[in-house]
Amino acid sequence: KIEGLQKAPEMDKLTGVVIYSDMPQTGTFTCSDSLINQLQQNIQWGQRGNFLDVPTDCPQRDERLGWTGDAQVFSMTAAFNFDVAAFYTKWMKDLAADQLPDGKVPHVIPDVLNGGGGSTAWADASIIIPWTTYLSYGDKRILEEQYPSMKLWVEYMKNRAGEDHLWTGDNHYGDWLAFASTRSDYTGATTEKDLIATAYYNYSTGLLAKIATIIGQQADAEKYSALAKNIKKAFIDEFVTPNGRLVSHTQTAYALALSFDLLPENLKEKAAGYFADDVKKFGHLTTGFVGTPLLCKTLSDIGRDDLAFMLLMRTKYPSWLYPVTQGATTIWERWDGQKPDGTFQDVGMNSFNHYAYGAIGEWMYGHVAGIMIDPKNPGYKHILFSPHPGGGLTNANAELESMYGKIKSAWKIEGDNFIYEITVPANTTATVTLPQAKAEQLSVNSSPLKEEMKKAMQQSDKALVLNLGSGNYTFRYKNPFPGTSTK
Repeated sequence: KIEGLQKAPEMDKLTGVVIYSDMPQTGTFTCSDSLINQLQQNIQWGQRGNFLDVPTDCPQRDERLGWTGDAQVFSMTAAFNFDVAAFYTKWMKDLAADQLPDGKVPHVIPDVLNGGGGSTAWADASIIIPWTTYLSYGDKRILEEQYPSMKLWVEYMKNRAGEDHLWTGDNHYGDWLAFASTRSDYTGATTEKDLIATAYYNYSTGLLAKIATIIGQQADAEKYSALAKNIKKAFIDEFVTPNGRLVSHTQTAYALALSFDLLPENLKEKAAGYFADDVKKFGHLTTGFVGTPLLCKTLSDIGRDDLAFMLLMRTKYPSWLYPVTQGATTIWERWDGQKPDGTFQDVGMNSFNHYAYGAIGEWMYGHVAGIMIDPKNPGYKHILFSPHPGGGLTNANAELESMYGKIKSAWKIEGDNFIYEITVPANTTATVTLPQAKAEQLSVNSSPLKEEMKKAMQQSDKALVLNLGSGNYTFRYKNPFPGTSTK
């Protein structure tokens, strides 16, 4: 803001300087679709603009607060894009410092709202962000340092839920800004807050049990593992019908139940069917801040890449690419921040630089391009490479600067050939899953598959799996994806 001039200054007199915390960029993602490439740029610019000492929700209006929910859902995407190890380690200490004695985690850190907190999926940042940081960088210290804070939060939820293990009745943000409709018969998507709260109560308790094992707190590991099982049973009894339908018949509810393993084995297929049918019925996403980060990942997990890519490639409202078609250069707070007729959503709360919906980046890096963390070997000590072409894309390329060096995963469909290049850094190993590949048709670095590789491979109808040491590898075989070619 410039005041006191007699006339407006010339543009060449002004210099814009982007200020953000010192986070080296670690990740890149590109593909054959220019709109998705712009989406990736928007995700990264949204992170730069908001990661300034604390992860603010937006940098441009009278708020700029460290909202825990936004940071929680975006944390893995953030760790692909930039080195956030120091950033999150520092902010988690801020969180622990502002956590209330009863375990309640404030909505924003630093707590300028003076004690307001305890919202499901928001306060769970206290557990999920240290877990994400551990997975991404392999350093147990953040788990050890944050462990008292994590326990306090789970104990808070346990106290609020009571002996029936159902967290009900409290006020939460829920699936914030989910798809809404003004139709008289309301074909929007409202997910019951009690369902979300109990789902996250189970998920964070289960994570705490895993973390307790990792840092040698075995008694706690057994205690919280048993508690998580009890919460799961309570969730099933309360929110799942005998036929696998959830009481909130929404994309967010099914994504939570499926990805958090909250369904009995015999009902998973039925619930997955309901989930897929809802996506097909709408033809677009209906999820808000809670459901969106899990949406495409969960569809892929149930074998519905077709639907996941349909959602990614959609350019009409509501979708990730709709804002791109409207000229967006960062991620919007609302799916329809600017409506198709050019008017704005509620001007009282309508940011054009919120990063939460940018959480789709995790699926783009990990599923589409194929760089995935092995939870048993965090910090990319062992890398899982598993590319998934789809959506009419003819190439995708992701690179990540890990602590061991550059990781690369790049596939392209060129004529009749599927070509996949990977880089496995020094002092690491990798498991590579080649979709629909056959050993006899495969060449590696322009040569047939070597005998030592064959000894450790696994062949199935759907894929060929290889275990490799460090090095650069180029795989080539007949294109198994009909209808997708650069010809």
